[in-house]
Amino acid sequence: MYRIGVDLGGTNIAAGIVNEKYEIVCKDSIPTGADRSAEEIVADMARLCHRLCEKSGIAREEIASVGIASPGIANSRDGVVEYSCNLPFLKFPICAELRRGFDVPEVFVENDANAAAWGEAIVGAARGTDNSLMVTLGTGVGGGVIIDGKLLSGFNFAGGEIGHIVLVKDGVQCGCGRRGCWEAYSSATALIRMTSEKIEECEKSGRKTSMTDNVARNGKVSGRTAFDEMRAGDAAAREVVEMYVDYLAEGIANMINIFQPEVVSIGGGVSGEGQFLLDMLTPLVESRIYGTGIVKVPEIKVAQLKNDAGIVGGAVLGVK
Repeated sequence: MYRIGVDLGGTNIAAGIVNEKYEIVCKDSIPTGADRSAEEIVADMARLCHRLCEKSGIAREEIASVGIASPGIANSRDGVVEYSCNLPFLKFPICAELRRGFDVPEVFVENDANAAAWGEAIVGAARGTDNSLMVTLGTGVGGGVIIDGKLLSGFNFAGGEIGHIVLVKDGVQCGCGRRGCWEAYSSATALIRMTSEKIEECEKSGRKTSMTDNVARNGKVSGRTAFDEMRAGDAAAREVVEMYVDYLAEGIANMINIFQPEVVSIGGGVSGEGQFLLDMLTPLVESRIYGTGIVKVPEIKVAQLKNDAGIVGGAVLGVK
């Protein structure tokens, strides 16, 4: 039997058919059209599932389940998206609505970061563990927590919002309304802000930095600017990266102290720095966790599913 994973985003809906080895055998995507009604969006999701079957030659009857990775608060018990700030879903029965257009035995829904964490636990970097944590470093800081082989959802299905622990009291304004959230210091957005501030500081003081040339070449400051120029030997860029990684380590150490995962997997755009990031990050985290030098240290890894995290994570939602 096969499973379909649907990665529902604010801009695009991506979906794929996954086989029993958790390999994607066919995938496709369509624009979300987030300005439309929830019913119209889900009708397109159903059509996308039919299209995947047609493209792959796999009959609908061979599809055991569909799993939807959705932004926002996803009530996995009732199959309802309670709220999503960028999509027109408010207490919307997304699973029942999808089955109206694509009738399969089971349809699941889960928050997208939770689905990605579940995918890493079943298929990816945390495979074979019962306790794991995924941290995604993108526009914000997201994550998912697996405890004793189960996703942590909380009583209102909004658990695992790890980016909104406060790291610095009265610190940088966060999009959630609070100040000093981990997201405001460890997201790719935060890295870009830190890089821009350092470039401006250098310009005002007359200090030379190759980050200025990098921005001129690429037309913008990105999450790669400071990392690239640090590797090229720029001192100011090193200061940015070291500050960023220090905040990241602080937050991860906090999460380890709370949840004690066997594996921490890091996903999102910044994870593209790979082993270079891990080599800087891991010693800092290890020096800050409770019981340093006594307890076993969790492994910190780069997430394996990358851009397919939503598809594979959604597809395996029905896997125990």
